[in-house]
Amino acid sequence: EMFMSFTTIHGHCRRMLLCLAMLAPAAAFADLRVEITEWNIEPAPVAVVPFGWQGSTEAPPLDVAEVIGADLRRSGRFAPVDESQMLSKPTSGADLDFDDWRILKVEAVVIGRVEQTGDNAYSVQFQLFDPLRGTQLVGYRMPASRGTMRQVAHRAADMIYEKLTGIKGEFATLVAYVTAEERGDGRLYRLIVSDQDGENEYTILESPDPIMSPAWSPDSRQLAYVSFEGSRSSIYVQTLRTGNRILASSEPGVNGAPAFSPDGRQLVMTLGGADGNLDIYVMDLATRNTRRLTTHRAIDTEGSWSPDGRYIYFNSDRAGGPQVYRVAVSGGSPERVTFEGSYNARPRLSPDGKKLAVVHNDRGNFRIAVYDLERDNQMVIVSAGRQDESPSFAPNSDTLIYATRESRNGELETVTADGLIRQRIQSGGGDVREPVWSPFPRY
Repeated sequence: EMFMSFTTIHGHCRRMLLCLAMLAPAAAFADLRVEITEWNIEPAPVAVVPFGWQGSTEAPPLDVAEVIGADLRRSGRFAPVDESQMLSKPTSGADLDFDDWRILKVEAVVIGRVEQTGDNAYSVQFQLFDPLRGTQLVGYRMPASRGTMRQVAHRAADMIYEKLTGIKGEFATLVAYVTAEERGDGRLYRLIVSDQDGENEYTILESPDPIMSPAWSPDSRQLAYVSFEGSRSSIYVQTLRTGNRILASSEPGVNGAPAFSPDGRQLVMTLGGADGNLDIYVMDLATRNTRRLTTHRAIDTEGSWSPDGRYIYFNSDRAGGPQVYRVAVSGGSPERVTFEGSYNARPRLSPDGKKLAVVHNDRGNFRIAVYDLERDNQMVIVSAGRQDESPSFAPNSDTLIYATRESRNGELETVTADGLIRQRIQSGGGDVREPVWSPFPRY
């Protein structure tokens, strides 16, 4: 198989070759759809009651309760009861009869209302109750418009999820990914951004030339990526709201694997001149000055920042096979981080700095593994495919998204960092790769 022919080439070189050659003819790309494929926990029963509505139209612009219920179900930790099972449908706390929900043995009840307050102005109110104790856990009211109501619903789901699990919700975040489809005159590549549930997708860049390695800025307002326009690799930084982009690096040879520093002022990148030797560099985005961090004759690539901004983690074959190393941003000698197995590549730190995700060779299968940096680098393999790659942590450090290959098409999956809940993100037949999860939005 084509992928296996590249197994001796790692890091950015391997991924660049894959990007140029991997995408087989595919059906036109369609919206992403999330489907839970494996979970090893018993989801808790909850109730999300249809929200009340007060406005000038027959129904609100969006079924907020449906979005909240879908978010909770998609997490794999909750099982919302069907509306037909509900004994009552209160929309305010005064109408809530806890006995109705104790009978159903639900562990939490969500109720709420949407009220129209202007021509395109609404108020979304929700309350979360514990029916067993008969207490309110959280209540909130948020303004919304037709265009922002889905995001408001995700924010409500985030607050509910955090209150019930102690884990910050990530339903209001975004995901960027690359798609490709076969056209009569060649392949068409797109860099796409969507809500983490696959809704509200829009194209950031469309090109007949390959696109790879998207990376979010810390404020989620920009994406850095590699484009092969003009038959050469270059790194661009693009502002999502305006579409404006700047050419960050177009040095002779390889320009690849950009990643923003935690403060957004620098990019780590892989550069390699005509001799093809790849090393890690850091660029100051304000001055465009670059500084070389590694000087080894080995392939050093796929740099990523530690959350505190002090270290760059990267993969290198300086010990024979690809392993993860780290080097201080201030310079110095790199130190090896991974020792489990013969292949660990594409390092990505969790936002809390406690975990390290890599692509790991598991008896000939390339799978996503998570190292627990607080527990002597204990490793857990969390994916189950043969050709899994490009791991990216959600901003809550609890879940990862990555690319896998089903038949000849690339698809996306998510998995919790403990490997207990795995979900396939259906792409409607398109070829989807290079996912990267956004930071938390800044309101």
